[in-house]
Amino acid sequence: MKRQSGAWQFYKRTLLIAIPITIQNLITNFVALIDNIMVGQVGTEEMSGVAIVNQILFVFNITIFGVISGAGIFCAQFFGKEDHEGVRYTFRFKLQSALLITILGILIFLLLGDPLITMYLHDTEKGIDLEKTFFFAKEYLSIMLWGLVPFTLEQIYASTLREGGIATPPMVAGIIAVILNTVLNYLLIFGIGPFPVLGVKGAAYATICARFVQTAIVILWAHTHKKRLPFMEKLYPSLYIPKQLRKRILVKGLIPLTANECLWSAGVATLVQCYSIRGIDVVAGLNIANTVVNLFNVLFIAFGSGVSVVIGQLLGANDLKSAKFAAPRLIWFSGGMCIVLGALMACFSGIFPQAYNTTDDVRSLATAFILISAMLMPIHGILHSTYFTLRSGGKTVITFLFDCGFSWGIIVPLAYCLAHFTSLSILTVYFCSQGIELIKCFIGFVLIKKGVWLSNIVSAPNEAVTQ
Repeated sequence: MKRQSGAWQFYKRTLLIAIPITIQNLITNFVALIDNIMVGQVGTEEMSGVAIVNQILFVFNITIFGVISGAGIFCAQFFGKEDHEGVRYTFRFKLQSALLITILGILIFLLLGDPLITMYLHDTEKGIDLEKTFFFAKEYLSIMLWGLVPFTLEQIYASTLREGGIATPPMVAGIIAVILNTVLNYLLIFGIGPFPVLGVKGAAYATICARFVQTAIVILWAHTHKKRLPFMEKLYPSLYIPKQLRKRILVKGLIPLTANECLWSAGVATLVQCYSIRGIDVVAGLNIANTVVNLFNVLFIAFGSGVSVVIGQLLGANDLKSAKFAAPRLIWFSGGMCIVLGALMACFSGIFPQAYNTTDDVRSLATAFILISAMLMPIHGILHSTYFTLRSGGKTVITFLFDCGFSWGIIVPLAYCLAHFTSLSILTVYFCSQGIELIKCFIGFVLIKKGVWLSNIVSAPNEAVTQ
């Protein structure tokens, strides 16, 4: 009974972090669904163009997540140790490294945007105009680039707050932003009242405006609550980071995690490109399905973030016994939630695609993709929490091999071969490519059971954390 009570303590602690993130992400993804439907009402080419750009930007977003997470594993443990100076240094590291990557990302999109978009354009002779799709994608991307810097700044501040167990302010900022985004989308896409009809450009302008507002709210809150956030004192103008700590974050966090997130997200984009070989209608169907799937995935994704914070703080406080007790139970809890979520998503699989102004073939594909994702959701929920558990102990090389290594070594080659060299239907290709991650679950079970992730990376006496 005592062990069961202890498990519920960790469930509660994780959920207290996960629920605000879930609420924010749920609203964000619901609004993304509404936005997607609004663009879908304009036309299939517009919807497909936006979907292609969002897939490309996904690689950038996840790379920024990896850069920030590299310092974040140290940040969570510093919070657990109540080392505010250490938190201050890791925040500065996030700021410097993430902004550098953002500048690099903008340059890549400016120089290589056209060929990246073209990779996803394959004719299916089903009445979808590829030239129009390319035009709308290019138009959308050119505006979205203005939002990359505020996106990065918001991620830096919000991630640090969450690593300290403060998840509500980013949630509030997110809610305000998505409401603004929805209203502006409606006004600008369709030209309501005095506003001009901007279509795809209107969707991009709405996103940019909302992103600046969200970033301003989070930054303002952080700088006006320094009593709750002692690390904010003397944060600027000095950007000093002790050399030894910088080296440790680079070696243990930034390099492997950034490489992992960048290559993993590139793997996801490559998978979509493999699927797109079967036609632009597949891209449109996946776009609809992924928007719906993301709406249902928010709980286990947020729960994984909670797992990362809870396990990281336990390791930082040197409570390895509690961490070892909590980790497998939190992982199985995530899988259990996903059984319920998957069943619920399957019930709605045929409803959401009907809201789009597109062809029956695209709607049918979208419904089937949603059903497959619902079936496999428990696997993805378990893997997500397993990944964050392995990462929380600073075992980033193992995390890299577990996550990115499996994607590029198994999933991508399988999808490429099935899509290019077989006559299997796209649904069979999709199911095989996603379902093979069951093997990854068994690998994760072994790694968690062995305790390879149990590591305190901030406890050793070191000038980098004591200056």
